[in-house]
Amino acid sequence: MRIVIAGGHGQIALRLERLLAGRGDEVAGIVRRPEQAGDLLSAGAEPVVCDLETATVADVARHLEGADAAVFAAGAGPGSGIERKETVDRGAASLFADAAEAAGVRRFVVVSSMGADKEPPAGTDEVFAAYLRAKGAADADVRARPGLDWTILRPGRLTDDPGTGLVRLAESTGRAEIPRDDVAAVLAALLDEPRTIGRTLELIGGDTPVEEAVRAVVG
Repeated sequence: MRIVIAGGHGQIALRLERLLAGRGDEVAGIVRRPEQAGDLLSAGAEPVVCDLETATVADVARHLEGADAAVFAAGAGPGSGIERKETVDRGAASLFADAAEAAGVRRFVVVSSMGADKEPPAGTDEVFAAYLRAKGAADADVRARPGLDWTILRPGRLTDDPGTGLVRLAESTGRAEIPRDDVAAVLAALLDEPRTIGRTLELIGGDTPVEEAVRAVVG
């Protein structure tokens, strides 16, 4: 497959690029800064410099032409304010979905967040609340598009611990941690499983091997 990943320099995206390239897929990662290109090349991915906050749909669609799948893994990241949660976590996700439809790329996988479907509880940090609302709005936008074969993945609290290959994947899992390595492994498996289309799934560490967990959720 040829897979294009938005947010190609993110911590999950770089891990996913290594996995996909290692199994023989052709991978391109969209990055904002040219100096990030070397890290993508080291991961086996083609770097594509394109700022999703300023690009047009046509700009992004050109980079998606000929792709078999698109993965939205971009985010404003730690230290960003409320405004960039809106322009990246929501706006860029919608732009990327528009571009996928324009380029005829149906398979569309989103890295989202637990809690994105609910109003943040009282007392939630205002920036984090804005992030959750932005992710929720982006997910709702993607779900409403009949032109996309979407899957939304909502991991628990991310860690940099080595992956175990053992997860819990379900519509509702409860809150717990998950290594970024295992999130990337699940994303790769979801891309291979068309029966996860139209599903919103939560992911935490567990005791089920990744491939088995993906099969079980659609079994």
